[in-house]
Amino acid sequence: MLKSLPVLTLIFLFLSPVYAQQKYTAANIHSHNDYSRPNAFYHAFDAGVGAIEADVFLRNGKLVVAHDTTDAKRLITLEKLYLEPIQKVMRDRPRPVNLVIDLKENYAPILTELLKELEPLKAFIKTDRSNSPLSIIITGNRPPPSEYKNYPSYITFDDDLQLPHNPEQWKRVSQVSLNFANYSKWTGNGSLPEQDEKVLKSVINAVHQSGKKLRFWAAPDNPAGWRKLMEFSADILSTDRIDKLVIEIRTK
Repeated sequence: MLKSLPVLTLIFLFLSPVYAQQKYTAANIHSHNDYSRPNAFYHAFDAGVGAIEADVFLRNGKLVVAHDTTDAKRLITLEKLYLEPIQKVMRDRPRPVNLVIDLKENYAPILTELLKELEPLKAFIKTDRSNSPLSIIITGNRPPPSEYKNYPSYITFDDDLQLPHNPEQWKRVSQVSLNFANYSKWTGNGSLPEQDEKVLKSVINAVHQSGKKLRFWAAPDNPAGWRKLMEFSADILSTDRIDKLVIEIRTK
């Protein structure tokens, strides 16, 4: 198991635990595959989730939202599905939210177009000079850390601990997202193996030691999985089942 851990995780793996139980709310939820549901953006926003994810491709000079190349043919634009609704809610009933843009293809042309499409939202986007409610986080096929400086400071990046960063580059990292399957094959059925528990706690501790929040993707998306991640103080809970997770958090 340890051989599959990223190098930067191994640096911290055997540090003394510093877990601190936190109070979870809907703001800890990352809405995954949000666009696959009816009333996509508003379903997540009205539930109070803290992060809303959109997978994007570049097609015909516009960003389209899709999980794969087949869906991309539907040409459902990021602008219509997310950016226009965000502009409306940020004007009428603003609250903190992260828009997580998952780049599904070559980052350079997608980011160039994204900067153009974000222009109408710039007044609402958090920067190092303003505490505006909307944060933009780039994940997926993101640029290497050496290129972060080429993008406006309001663009931040998700990280998977695979590449080294200097201190300035690390400041541009908003959160860490790791594949749960690299650390455990547990699906939420039965008991979590003791060794897996130790590894998961150590990984969470490592990320917290680095000053970042952690999200596991492809973690068990069921009550047992959610409860275990909350027990371990994972900061961000990724789900395709917003309503059920909101109920679980409220009853915790």
